[in-house]
Amino acid sequence: MIGVALPGLVISTEQGQLNGLGLEGFYRAGRRLLSRCRLRVAGREPLPAQARMTGADGSCFVSTLRTASAPGPDPDVMIERIRHADGTERITLRSWASGPLRLPVEVALGTDLADLGAIAAGGAGPDLPATVHGSGLRWTRATGSASVTAHPPPAEALASAGLLRWEFVLPPGGSTSVELRVRPDGAGPVRAVGRTAADPLASARATGDDPAVSALLRASIEDLRALLVRDPAHPADVHPAAGVPWRCGPAPAEALAAARMTLPLGTRLAAGTLRALARTQQPGPGPRTGMIPGPGRDTGPHLPPGCTGTEATLLFPVLLAEARRWGLGAHEARELLPAAERCLAWLRTIVGDGTYVPDPHPQGPVRCEIQAHAHRAALLGAELLDDFGRPGGDWLRQWAQRLRTAFRRDFWIDDPAGGRPAAARTPDGHLVPHLSAAAVHLLDTGLLGGGTVAPGLLDPVRTGRLARLLGNPVMDSGWGLRGLAATEAGYNPFGHRAGAVHVHETAIAVAGLAAAGHDKEAGSLLRGVLAAADAFGHRLPEMFAGEQRTDTSAPLPHPAACRPAATAAAAGVLMLTALAGIRPDAPAGTVTLRPVRSAPLGELGLTGLRVAREPFSVRVSRLGLAMVEEAADGLRLGA
Repeated sequence: MIGVALPGLVISTEQGQLNGLGLEGFYRAGRRLLSRCRLRVAGREPLPAQARMTGADGSCFVSTLRTASAPGPDPDVMIERIRHADGTERITLRSWASGPLRLPVEVALGTDLADLGAIAAGGAGPDLPATVHGSGLRWTRATGSASVTAHPPPAEALASAGLLRWEFVLPPGGSTSVELRVRPDGAGPVRAVGRTAADPLASARATGDDPAVSALLRASIEDLRALLVRDPAHPADVHPAAGVPWRCGPAPAEALAAARMTLPLGTRLAAGTLRALARTQQPGPGPRTGMIPGPGRDTGPHLPPGCTGTEATLLFPVLLAEARRWGLGAHEARELLPAAERCLAWLRTIVGDGTYVPDPHPQGPVRCEIQAHAHRAALLGAELLDDFGRPGGDWLRQWAQRLRTAFRRDFWIDDPAGGRPAAARTPDGHLVPHLSAAAVHLLDTGLLGGGTVAPGLLDPVRTGRLARLLGNPVMDSGWGLRGLAATEAGYNPFGHRAGAVHVHETAIAVAGLAAAGHDKEAGSLLRGVLAAADAFGHRLPEMFAGEQRTDTSAPLPHPAACRPAATAAAAGVLMLTALAGIRPDAPAGTVTLRPVRSAPLGELGLTGLRVAREPFSVRVSRLGLAMVEEAADGLRLGA
């Protein structure tokens, strides 16, 4: 159970006690401040009764205790522990005894002050010695110090044993509380961005025939808020961390993808993310000039690792162009335009006199999904340049046309079943034929002006064939889209890119299939993810096992998955808004609706979205008809 309010983090088991095992503990900025917090009441550990998340940042643990005065098997004391990622825990004891109860309370504390990465690698050390500090205890090592303070102050503090002790007398029906505060020395409480005026996300809500939509959208927005971090050098710029507990640091491709999927919640997150990443662009001169650096990414058993920097560089102008359509102001867009131009100049340089975007590794393959990212960047980037009277749009469109022609010739594998797109093309022209979720990026063509989607690298007939492949049980696990088809060599349902379900790619498939008119396949994937979300308490993990769904099964968690994860949380926003088919063009003052006509979830209402920086609400009927219920003054409904 993970509570998140970055840079604060708390990891617990459902038992409620923090025993210092595994990753348990309170963290701040990746350092474990407290690993043990064991409660004993009247000399015994309470019996766990319930554990639940109270929100993205906290959890509640309820336990019971039967004292010696209880006449039968019924407990007469209830203990509630409210634990927050901001570094606080409130312990409340309630007595249901018929007479006064004298309750000694003891909390055993300890920590190693270890880094999260070291703990995950098995490198955590023993508990450090404690010293009494004010109304609590303090621990120190060369890299820093942390303390726990208690209110009310304990009657006794034993540094050698790491113990705080109280003795309370509760009348019948009475209660008392103790609050523990965990802090690094010299630091104040955590102020999560999502709980301040800097929160860039609208508080949208979903209603409808399927009750899961409301819970999914609420949890998605809460998780996104919990993952928001400030650019240290420019605190006004907010962007999402990739996920916890493993990836709290910068991840440009994931940050851009999450900001793009959440454009229906407003453009402030997109603007902050773009500004933060623009400052990381590679300076010139050289072939990497304008590139946004990013780490490598495993791409499964059939291809060498990919470069997320390439993906981020191509996604940057796409996010800026689409944010403009959703309502990003002209002044903000103009400030970010030079960075987008540098990304597009890098694209032109890397292509050179060729047709395809090459792999950054020498003799690396030409990857299918990278060509899809590049094609989209060229078309949306061209419109962005045109809108601001900048040169370069004509070359981008002409190159995109050449790429379409060549891709349809060079990347399609014909077979009796109708063919499939190749995953990659080796330098000697050999096609890598395996079917993976990377192909969904061919469906994500991008939003142009006037509510139209950009053309894709596949023609309509081949798009239909890809839709059928994605809807086949070898790809559709029943819980979402597998990373690799179950019939491919190297398939592993737990494989990071070899069979596990990635929620982000499933959401792209749902939105792309819906936009292309393949309602059946889009609806099947969407219903599968909603069922998985219900099993995960509506907090979707980054990925989970691609085991086939049955009537009695549940989705299997992946031990290395982030949960929450920015792209998984944003995927919930994308999938639900895709059902309404909202296609805004704020500069033109229009919004076009292209709802999924099959209405796979029945009636759906979305309120509190943002289009043209004003509230926007839409309802889709059971017949697949959409109606705008709230919009900015002067915003016209496009044809």
